[in-house]
Amino acid sequence: MRTPPRILIVDDNPENLDILRRRLAVHGYEILTATDGEEALVKAREKLPDLILLDIMMPKMDGMEVCRHLKADPSLPFMPIIMVTAKAGSQDVVAGLEAGGDEYLTKPLDHAALVARVKSMLRIKALHDRVQEQAAQLEAQSVQLAEWNRTLEQRVQEQLAQIESLGRLKRFFSPQLAELIVAGGVEDPLKSHRREVTVVFLDLRGFTAFAEVSEPEEVMGVLREYHTEMGKLILAHEGTLERFTGDGMMIFFNDPVPMPDPEERAIRMALAMRDRVAELIVTWRKRGYELDFGVGIAQGYATIGAIGFEGRWDYGAIGTVTNLAARLCGEAKPGQILISKRLLGKVEELVEVGPVGELTMKGFHRPITTYNVLSLKA
Repeated sequence: MRTPPRILIVDDNPENLDILRRRLAVHGYEILTATDGEEALVKAREKLPDLILLDIMMPKMDGMEVCRHLKADPSLPFMPIIMVTAKAGSQDVVAGLEAGGDEYLTKPLDHAALVARVKSMLRIKALHDRVQEQAAQLEAQSVQLAEWNRTLEQRVQEQLAQIESLGRLKRFFSPQLAELIVAGGVEDPLKSHRREVTVVFLDLRGFTAFAEVSEPEEVMGVLREYHTEMGKLILAHEGTLERFTGDGMMIFFNDPVPMPDPEERAIRMALAMRDRVAELIVTWRKRGYELDFGVGIAQGYATIGAIGFEGRWDYGAIGTVTNLAARLCGEAKPGQILISKRLLGKVEELVEVGPVGELTMKGFHRPITTYNVLSLKA
């Protein structure tokens, strides 16, 4: 219903029409008028009033006929009609109501009764419109629910596939990165591709000797502590875990999502790992375990993607850079983080280093100029 409500007054007597118009206008209603039945039909269909005051005795088409036409038109919304007439007999009242009238007023009109009946009919109109709106909303919701039901199975299958894919990817990437991949934020990383990466190899010094003389439960306990703490730091620096090999781990940066600072992340992660392992070493030595820690870091191009066979896939990087990082890790003394000269050129403003010299390593024809990362610069 409109605000203010729109009322159509129909009467062939200009004086009656003016009286009704003035009596209702003071209450803030929008008033329309018509002087015969045909004009009333035209205005009712064009203006769609919220209430009609309809005189019965009119030329051309009387109020009864107008009422029947309006109530029989399914294209029109609900418009309450108050029949207004000088006939007060019960037969006349019944005839007006049977024609479709919603209320009945007799002339001469009492002002208070007129205003009260108008307000009552407008309340009914407002309630009717509200019910219609709610019915339309329910119908729309019903249609939407039916559509959801039709697509529910498909959406469940898609979500299950996403969950499966996410679980698979979380084996290699941080949860945030895995979710980004599943959401389509990056290209499928499992397809083979080539990219420049920073590779970090790390392992425990003395682990082989420790494993030979220790109980399996002790060995697994040390690995569990070590992997848990290193895993936290890998996730914190958004590295990609390539694999575990007992006490050894390989992590690389700048894939599957390119980063602006892969070298810095790798260095910062390695230094944080060294500090954390130093704390673990204190505990391990109290238990009689002689273990220490070494890291090798290199930068270069690698071919990266899924490696394996159906049912057992791993995410791997292949290239000289991975071999160099592994060889540097093997050469590292306890507590050392060895990097190549090429990588130092990228991080020399970030770290303090000490020269190690030129190391001859298996698989490389020329000696590799190597440096030990001491700390971050102030």
